Amino acid sequence: MSPHASGEGVVWHLALAEHWERARRSGEYRHSTLGRTLEEEGFIHASRDHAQLAGVVRRFYRGVTEPLVLLEVDTGLLGCPVRYEPPGAAETFPHIYGPIPARAVRSAVPYTPPEEGGL
Repeated sequence: MSPHASGEGVVWHLALAEHWERARRSGEYRHSTLGRTLEEEGFIHASRDHAQLAGVVRRFYRGVTEPLVLLEVDTGLLGCPVRYEPPGAAETFPHIYGPIPARAVRSAVPYTPPEEGGL
């Protein structure tokens, strides 16, 4: 599958590399977004495709210096609900209501946010 388009049953999550490495060892990923855990947020933020991810990166990941990885998540292997929220909005985002089992991650590739003006 092309890394630039989302297929059915796939969502994308940007993670700090150190958090993903810990998740690989423990068997599950429990970070919602930068600086917040699943327990603190109530769900894990995700993007439905790379165009949506680009907007998230512009708004929230500029200036992040820690290594990042882009997780391609197979929603059929999650074992928890994925809801597209907010309902009825022009743009909805997939929210994963539980931990991401490491086995549900199809790929994890290094990700570098583009330079300012690069998107």
